Parts: sequence; structure tokens; C-alpha cells
Amino acid sequence: MEREYRSLVSTDDLSDSDLRDIVERGVAHATGRAARSLPLEGDVVGVFFEMTSTRTRTAFSAGALRLGAQIVPFGPGDLQTNTGETFDDTGRVLARMLDVMVIRTGRTQDSLAAWAAQKNMATVNAMTQEEHPTQALTDLITMQARFGTVEGLRVCYVGEGNNTAAALALALTRFPGVVLELRTPPGYGLSAKVRARAEALATAAGSSFAERHDMDDLPQSLDVVYTTRWQTTGTTKPSADWRQDFAPFQVTSRLWEDSPQAMFMHDLPAHRGEEVTADVLDGPMSMALDQAENKMHSAMAVLEWCRGVCPKATR
Repeated sequence: MEREYRSLVSTDDLSDSDLRDIVERGVAHATGRAARSLPLEGDVVGVFFEMTSTRTRTAFSAGALRLGAQIVPFGPGDLQTNTGETFDDTGRVLARMLDVMVIRTGRTQDSLAAWAAQKNMATVNAMTQEEHPTQALTDLITMQARFGTVEGLRVCYVGEGNNTAAALALALTRFPGVVLELRTPPGYGLSAKVRARAEALATAAGSSFAERHDMDDLPQSLDVVYTTRWQTTGTTKPSADWRQDFAPFQVTSRLWEDSPQAMFMHDLPAHRGEEVTADVLDGPMSMALDQAENKMHSAMAVLEWCRGVCPKATR
């Protein structure tokens, strides 16, 4: 059977059915319920990271190998884009040789459009300026593995409205009954485009979405408190005094006063004493390391979806 080539540039590329298929499959990989097989045997997966990465790069490399594919790794100085070849031409050439290209870049999401349009290569966005969709899938897999479902969860994200926050807002709001509240520093919130899209998705799904720029009247009875590091990979802050703006948004144990059962999530790397205190990150409610491991399980599910061999979720 001929395999498909489907690209994942944004969570918006996924139908609701696709989203749930990937999450269910990722949970199956994470819990050992996925049958041992090599569905990508014969495939070649390129792994191109123009920016640093520990978890995502390792996850896709290890995940592709575990699924039977071979990998071709590219570093930031390896391709002829450094000598003037256009990004689009590079994508057209690679599509003649690779089955999947996983890419992290400081470019805009639109820059991946020509790559994703190739008929014989799937493109996976492993992080761009605007969105980190595979992180959101990892987060959903982690939540479902822990709680048994994503629907109805109460989640508070604290910190910058960065590409991780954007992807989370665009994915989590698609599950009925979810309550997602973001607390972001003034001037460092979600883009207007992402916020409007998240609000529309929440309305359609019957979930709840809100963003505030203070730490007053925090929501109660939370299931998850989530943060990311303050200095997002590949970005700089417009103000030299940005740490003063971020200081009130540090995640400390006081957030558990009204939500004693809440689990803590962090996409790592973490800076103890900045976005989160050590007692929270290393404490009994932290799922940060499970979340990191689930990057590989998410990567495997994404690769299977891209090639049309991801099983359908039971509904």
C-alpha cells in the first residue's frame, strides 16, 4: 500500500479526528500498548535544526529509528541556504530524496509553506517563531496519560505567550469542557491572531479560554499548572527591564493553595529560581520529566500520521 505524505506545520493542519488519533497513538506508545512494529521501514527522515534542541531533536531521531526509518541529521551550517540558495529551492531538492523533514527554524511559519506543499515529502514543524505544534501534542499526550482524558481539564498557563503557549492554546481549546486560562506579563501575551483563533476554537468546542496579564484571583481547583522558561529559544526581549515584568509570574508553591491536586508541567529546559522554584519543579506534583519522555512518543505518533500509518482512535 502506498503511504501518504502529510505535513504538520500548525495544529490547524489537523482535523479534530487527526488530533485525537495522534494523542491516542502517543498515549499507546507511552504506556506500552502500541504493538512493536516497523511501519516506517524503508523511509528516510531528515532532521534539520537551525537552532539548539535537546528533547525535540532527540525525540524525532530516536522515534524515527524505533519506527524503522533511517535518519539524515542536518545542523545549522550544513545546507547551502548559508551560501545563498533559497529556502524554497532547498525544500524542493530535499523532497526528491527524503520522505519526511523535521525542521526547527527561527524563520516564520509561512516559510515552511513551500516545503509542506511538496507531494513526496512530509514536513514537520519542530518549532518556528509563531508555534511549536509538536510540543502541544506532547502536552496533550501527557495530560491524557495522567488523567485518562483531556476533556474537562482545568489548566492555567503562567508565563510568556510564546510559541509553546500559542500551540497549547490552539490545541487544548478543541476539547469540550476544557478551561484554559493564561496569565502572561503585560506586553508579552499571545498575538492577537492566536488569541482570536483560540477564542473561536473554544466557542466551537464548548471549552473556555481566557488570557489575563496579572496574577490576581487565580483560578481554583486546577488540574494542571504549566509554565515555560522566560527566555524562549532564539528570541530576545524588547525591554532591558523585562525580568521585572516577569518576576510576578514565577510559579511557586502558593499556586497550589487552592489547587492542592494540580500537576505541574514544564516543556524544559528549566531555570530554577526564575520561571519556577526548585521545590515545584522537583516536587511530587511535577510531570516535567514524563512530559520530556513523551516528546519521543509524540514524535512517533506524528511520524506515523505524516506517513498515513497512524491507527484511528477508538471513539
